[in-house]
Amino acid sequence: MNQAAFLGVERSLTGRRWQSRTGDARLALALSQRLGLPELVGRVLAARGIGLDEAPSFLNPTLRDLLPDPSHLLDMDKAVERLVRAVTSGETIGIFGDYDVDGATSSALLRNFIAAAGGRVTVYIPDRVAEGYGPNAPALLRLKAEGVGVVVTVDCGTTAFDPLAAAAEAGLDMIVVDHHVAEAALPQALAVVNPNRLDETSPHGHLAAVGVAFLLAVGLNRGLKQARWFETRPAPDLMRWLDLVALGTVCDVVPLVGVNRALVTQGLKVMAKRHNVGLAALGDVAGIKESPGAYHLGYVLGPRVNAGGRVGEAELGTRLLSTDSPAEAADIARQLDGYNKDRQEIEAAVLLEAIEQVEGRPDDGRPLLVAAGEGWHQGVIGIVAGRLKERYGRPACVVALDGDTGKGSGRSVTGLDLGAAVIAARQAGLLKAGGGHAMAAGFTLARHKLADFQDFMAERLQAQLDGELVPLLDLDGALDAGAATVDLVETLAQVGPFGSGNPEPRFAITAARVVKADVVGSGHVRVMLAGAGGKRLKAIAFRAADSEMGHALLASQGAPFHLAGTLRIDTWQGSSTVQLTIDDAAFAR
Repeated sequence: MNQAAFLGVERSLTGRRWQSRTGDARLALALSQRLGLPELVGRVLAARGIGLDEAPSFLNPTLRDLLPDPSHLLDMDKAVERLVRAVTSGETIGIFGDYDVDGATSSALLRNFIAAAGGRVTVYIPDRVAEGYGPNAPALLRLKAEGVGVVVTVDCGTTAFDPLAAAAEAGLDMIVVDHHVAEAALPQALAVVNPNRLDETSPHGHLAAVGVAFLLAVGLNRGLKQARWFETRPAPDLMRWLDLVALGTVCDVVPLVGVNRALVTQGLKVMAKRHNVGLAALGDVAGIKESPGAYHLGYVLGPRVNAGGRVGEAELGTRLLSTDSPAEAADIARQLDGYNKDRQEIEAAVLLEAIEQVEGRPDDGRPLLVAAGEGWHQGVIGIVAGRLKERYGRPACVVALDGDTGKGSGRSVTGLDLGAAVIAARQAGLLKAGGGHAMAAGFTLARHKLADFQDFMAERLQAQLDGELVPLLDLDGALDAGAATVDLVETLAQVGPFGSGNPEPRFAITAARVVKADVVGSGHVRVMLAGAGGKRLKAIAFRAADSEMGHALLASQGAPFHLAGTLRIDTWQGSSTVQLTIDDAAFAR
């Protein structure tokens, strides 16, 4: 380690080493002076590698400047030509989507656009447990029997070789719209539109599936105009569905850089107008009072849309985002909110068992955690894998075992490509199915191959490491509790929207005394801090009550802590204060 530990924290209460996000001090000063920004904003931009030339576009991302021509993607023109023919001839187009937020938003976007353009469209979302991930032959053949001539798969399909071959043999034209990592071979399809094809030269591999679907809609809109389809009917306004694009992009945790930044920035503006009755109803059920930000998309709306596919009815998310009926939207939003509460309870139970497994066996030092359980609900294993990753700072895979088969989901840390390792495991014959991208993956395996899979994955991930895997926590600076003001948070908001690729600024509140600490909600630790000058700051550590950090905070008895986290404005009855969301803590020496 060349860089000294930030505030001397070599090992925090969550086992992480703190380090400063380093940026060029001269660049930070130049950014603040040239753009008229506060010096702190200049430092945050420089620490994220934003240069002088790209800063204006970064701070004010527009689709006019950043949206690429859809035709630059391989097979896009083939897909557009086939769909133009389907719309103008009155042929029914099938949309086969994934059951997560990216899949639901992609499906709703294409369904809404095609319907508004005057086309005929039907949507199919598979059941997570009964059908599993991605296209399956029985469902595709059922669509064919119902009169569908062309099917667009969204957020899935790139590795669905057998189902797409069966569909092609039956005479069904297949168009794959996806973003997951591809193999050298592609499935049998009329078109495979995926910026992560191995033969693709697009610089936009960071797009979520809903971003690729939006480009398809842009291309199809252009193709229909060229076919003079809109001479007798109004052309749809594609911008009206940017709220769906923003939701799917944020929830799929793709980097918020380049065109993704523009899609989310403009999509949040559309969402604030509450034109989509489904999103408006979901926001009301979730208690969102202010204009939504990326945080609300990722942590409030997204989990509720996901809940239908995880523990409820798979198609509810797409139905909610597609309906024009306020009454139907309100009913579905209530159902999803209820399913989300069920999901939280199931997740908590599985997480507890997974933690007991991980901590009940010796630490072998390998860069992968694997937990497996009989009867674990498939709908929560991805979330639990993410919780394990956050808790231990290592990639984690969680497997739900059922008889001779296991369904698994994994989440990774920056710098370790989990999706590539899973694909390699499938190619090595260790998996029945599997795929994903760098930070997340899913797979199916035979129970007796679980140990071999674990060994293979650990070896593959170890080969990607340069030295020891040390959990790190990046910080943008240190503050006294009294410096965490509303003005500071509003100033930092200029660098948003925040997410993967543009992390929310994280600060250490230094040597703060814990005046009060208690447990609220489902194991959250609520804290009142006092800084050196006596000023108070509210803070909360989510799901921390049973952790070493939570125990330390609850038993602090006035001891000083360095507390690392993000700052947000908390508005209640017209009054705004700042709250620290605690990510980590260390004793102040």
